[in-house]
Amino acid sequence: MSILLAAGPAPDFLAEVVTLIAAGAVIAYICYRAGLMPIVGFLLAGVAIGPNALGLVRDRGLVDAAAEAGVILLLFTIGIEFSFEKLARIKRLIFLGGGLQVALATLSITGLLLLFGVDWREGLFAGFLVALSSTAIVLKLLGDRGEADTPDGQIALGLLIFQDLAIIVMVLLLPVLGGTGGSALEIAWALGKAFALIAAVLLFARRLMPKVLEQVARTCSPELFLLTVIAICFGTAYLTSLAGVSLSLGAFLAGLLVGESRFSEHALSEIMPLQILFSATFFISVGMLLDLRFLTQNFPLVLAVIAVVLLVKVVTTGVSVLALGYKLPVAAASGLMLAQIGEFSFVLEREGREAGLSPAGLSEAGSQTFVASTVILMALTPLLAQVGRKIAGGVEARGAKSASAGMEAEPLPEHLPRLENHVIVAGYGEAARRLVRILKESRIPYIITTLSPAGANEAEREGLPVLRGDASRQRTLLHAGADRAKMMVVADDNPSMTRHVASVARTVNPTMRIVVRTRYIAEVEPLLAIGADLVIAEELESIVQLFAEVLRDYRISDEEIEAHEEAVRRGGYAALRSRAPDTEPVVICDVGEDCLDTRTVTIRAGAPAANRSLSELSLEKEAGISLRAVRRDGVLIRTPPRDFLLKPGDELVLSGSSNAFSKGAHLFRTGALDEEAEAARISLYQNQTGGVDTESVVELKASGEAACPHLSQTRGVVPRARGCEECLEMGDTWVHLRLCMTCGHVGCCDDSRNKHATAHFHGGGHPIIKSLEPGEDWGWCFVDEKTL
Repeated sequence: MSILLAAGPAPDFLAEVVTLIAAGAVIAYICYRAGLMPIVGFLLAGVAIGPNALGLVRDRGLVDAAAEAGVILLLFTIGIEFSFEKLARIKRLIFLGGGLQVALATLSITGLLLLFGVDWREGLFAGFLVALSSTAIVLKLLGDRGEADTPDGQIALGLLIFQDLAIIVMVLLLPVLGGTGGSALEIAWALGKAFALIAAVLLFARRLMPKVLEQVARTCSPELFLLTVIAICFGTAYLTSLAGVSLSLGAFLAGLLVGESRFSEHALSEIMPLQILFSATFFISVGMLLDLRFLTQNFPLVLAVIAVVLLVKVVTTGVSVLALGYKLPVAAASGLMLAQIGEFSFVLEREGREAGLSPAGLSEAGSQTFVASTVILMALTPLLAQVGRKIAGGVEARGAKSASAGMEAEPLPEHLPRLENHVIVAGYGEAARRLVRILKESRIPYIITTLSPAGANEAEREGLPVLRGDASRQRTLLHAGADRAKMMVVADDNPSMTRHVASVARTVNPTMRIVVRTRYIAEVEPLLAIGADLVIAEELESIVQLFAEVLRDYRISDEEIEAHEEAVRRGGYAALRSRAPDTEPVVICDVGEDCLDTRTVTIRAGAPAANRSLSELSLEKEAGISLRAVRRDGVLIRTPPRDFLLKPGDELVLSGSSNAFSKGAHLFRTGALDEEAEAARISLYQNQTGGVDTESVVELKASGEAACPHLSQTRGVVPRARGCEECLEMGDTWVHLRLCMTCGHVGCCDDSRNKHATAHFHGGGHPIIKSLEPGEDWGWCFVDEKTL
């Protein structure tokens, strides 16, 4: 305490840290109110407080360190949300698309600078800088918009992963370009070492990581779990950096490894607050690099560089995406999304400067121009991404219009029947596959339309009726019998394509019912306006299902739940999309006392109640809970026998007060509460009961000595403490209390962490204990192992 009182003024760096965080929060809020992304606010905050403007923050070393931590944490969290299975699905995007994009962008810039007389080494170095895009900004943008799983998001991820891999080669080539060494053999050895280390990390850590996290999670210590996750993140990034691999790629690999374990969501929730803080610091640090004086004095030059970079990045990325077989709208959106220069280009530029290289051979002017154009392009990324989506929508709309003017579709194969009153399933993704399976089993006539060769081949192998064609074309729909169809289901994941299909289909058959699936509530109104009869938004349907589960747990009848679900769905979820404050509620439930006192509890593997009979469990005696029924494998057993053995997966229909359920919670818990929660529970218990009465004599009422020969060793005793004696002494907690009927010792039960009541028996041989829980009057003989 004296040390704290004698402390001097705050350290110098604290003022800069406070300024950095406060400025970032304020300017990001202003940008949010103006409709801009927080990323733009962080960049502008860095420009404002940096050494080239107000000069409020000058310690670049401190900011750079925090920024690097931000990039590592950002890539780590992104890795957790992905999986090796997802990456395997986009390996073609990574190596073919990413390799083509990096090569085209690098060669384009090099060739352009050669025309202006720049040395090829300096030109190639500039090409390296421009070829990279911002992993942090693009993936943050996709994550905030929930577009990581869209075609644009998958393309961006694939290309960015290859760029991070390409950094290894680029860094190794810099000494060669600068004339400071690095033979071909040395480069090959460094590359081999880097990829060997990555393979080792993936091989060993993938096997070791789940076991480590399992052991740490068993401690129930949130502090230890967070420290372990941070150690995995930064440790893996550091190990990969030793082999010349970028820190971001190492962090991404660490995230993938954690994501493969069953603790991925736990790790993500623990680390997310740190990731947000340090990622904001990264964007602020980038903004601090901008020299406003240089920008104003050389604005035409910076503007020209930005235009050239935009043109090169959009064209080369677009060509790479088109080469993979994607359509022009997707290529345009991807090109604009990746049109900026990346954060690791700053690292590459610094390494090049040490090797005697500068962007375009312009020395300091080249470096400043590079920084200015990069910061501006980063700030423009949200706007460019939005423009890309609008352009993509316009291109698709024109394609649909020209199709309706008479573009030829593939003729209907001879083996397909002429259908009437059938269902047209547009697209053959995962949702469509499941729907087709049900339609086939239900013997409802249907036909599939898809442009995906793989999907069409799969459907044909299974003998399903499939038409290879674009469902946004009138002639394709006519070949599929849309003029005679009863219903059309559009389950496409691409919102813009879904709109075009619904629009054209409505023109072909105004009486056909069009049902559309989409992910987001924001897409519902545009789809209804364009011609869809019903739009099933995953966000809205999930709310209906959640509501149904709530009603089911409050013992509302199945018939009433179905009626309420229908009421909510009626009118295309209008009640959930927009509600006027004075409208009548859609659903009114009469919840009685019986609904409140009844709960459905699932037995989980590892819970004390699992693999025990009802007689052993003694719910009524142990906690005051009554068993109404057991549901096993969908079958309801209303009066199970006393020797009925409970298994994991069984659902128990129980009734009792909230206090009774709180008291019996330990029977169904699969893990211990953390210390803070357990202390709070014990504190609440003691506040309600005042602890154990240490003044009154406690006696055990039994049916006579014949019930147990050890009753002769018991007597009326006064409890020696208001809680478990040993736990109180060591500052620990307990679940239930037991009283030794020989000496009055108060100990904790076997569901508690320390099991002091049993330990007291083994240490002193006193055979019988009595429960000290309120409302309980039973005893237990350790020797005979029977309840008294």
